[in-house]
Amino acid sequence: MNTYPKQWRFMRGIAIVMLAVTALFTLASGLGTSCVAINPTGFGPSMAPLARYQWLYGLFVVITTLLGVIGGVAVVQLIRGRRGAYRLALIALGGGVVIGVIHMLVSRALRGKSMPVDVVVYITLLTLAVFLVLGGRKWRGMFEPQGTPPTDSGGPLLAALTLIIGGVVTLNLPHLMAATHTWNGINWAASFPPLTLGMGLGQIGMGLSMLGWRVLRQLRDKRLLTEGRVSTVSSS
Repeated sequence: MNTYPKQWRFMRGIAIVMLAVTALFTLASGLGTSCVAINPTGFGPSMAPLARYQWLYGLFVVITTLLGVIGGVAVVQLIRGRRGAYRLALIALGGGVVIGVIHMLVSRALRGKSMPVDVVVYITLLTLAVFLVLGGRKWRGMFEPQGTPPTDSGGPLLAALTLIIGGVVTLNLPHLMAATHTWNGINWAASFPPLTLGMGLGQIGMGLSMLGWRVLRQLRDKRLLTEGRVSTVSSS
């Protein structure tokens, strides 16, 4: 049976969780930029200078959101051990760094600051560095399996943990982004509490369900194995 070595499972698991969190922040950044892209003059004098380049911020919304979706797809493909998943992750991460840096430079030139895009760019850079190191020649096969795809990549467990961590991050996004999304005493990062709560709890619920199903299957397999041994002993 073709499997990933145990030490690889842990390291690739950390990398995939990092990619999932990065994709989540990228998606949130793209969707969050839509506010100033649609109504740049509605958030005080700090954002008003962006009105001249409203079209550009519309592009930031579309491209950044698309890169977040690509990153999410790459997470699913990596968990499944599919070929091409590593390349897809690099496209999402590399594109995220490029568009993020451009976004930062434009915002700093127009309004003197670029938070919270900076944080997303730094997170993306860190995740990209991890993927480049672990995807090098020394670790060949960690993300791109050679020969037959591994039959035991720890996918269900990794998917469950990724969902739970993603859910926790989603629930805390309004608090994490409060410092850079508060204007006139209003935290705009918390503008859609039902959506944030639903997405966060949904991810956590799915993750816990997958963990519970995994535990039940293991208990069932153990019981069947025990009963098989008892039957063998009795018949002998």
